[in-house]
Amino acid sequence: MASVSLVLMLCLYLSQANREILVGGKQSAWQIPSSSNHTLNLWAERTRFKVGDVLVWKYDPKEESVLQVTKEGYDKCNTSSPIKEHKDGNTKVELEHSGPFYFISGSQGNCEKGEKLIVVVLSEDHWPKSPLLPLRPSNQAYGLRDGVLLALFMSLAAIFFNLLFI
Repeated sequence: MASVSLVLMLCLYLSQANREILVGGKQSAWQIPSSSNHTLNLWAERTRFKVGDVLVWKYDPKEESVLQVTKEGYDKCNTSSPIKEHKDGNTKVELEHSGPFYFISGSQGNCEKGEKLIVVVLSEDHWPKSPLLPLRPSNQAYGLRDGVLLALFMSLAAIFFNLLFI
């Protein structure tokens, strides 16, 4: 019975772990959009974000950067006074609270051409409660943690099946 408790605690821990979400769902997404139908904001509207999620940007640090800005900085594409500036090419930003987060490109003129992003983080009151399997955006690939979680869930189901029927 102790092993069942251990498996349950591990499942609960893994389901609450921070998710890393690749911005735009692909490595080359942080760029000027090819059309108004392919903006990062359209991607963000289809993706559910929760407190603790980590956004990941992949880009060429010689040509790009990511600026976290205020709403006013976002609206005016103001690159002169960001909240945070990221230039490493592998930027990770933890979404530490609910509400909107604003990001723009630090490259001259790119924000004005649409290279920007608003992410709205749901409060815990608006996030579906599921202790075993976390809700994933439909356009996100399942990672190693999800595979481990699924294997643990299936193992737990097998243990319960054996306890009930054997």
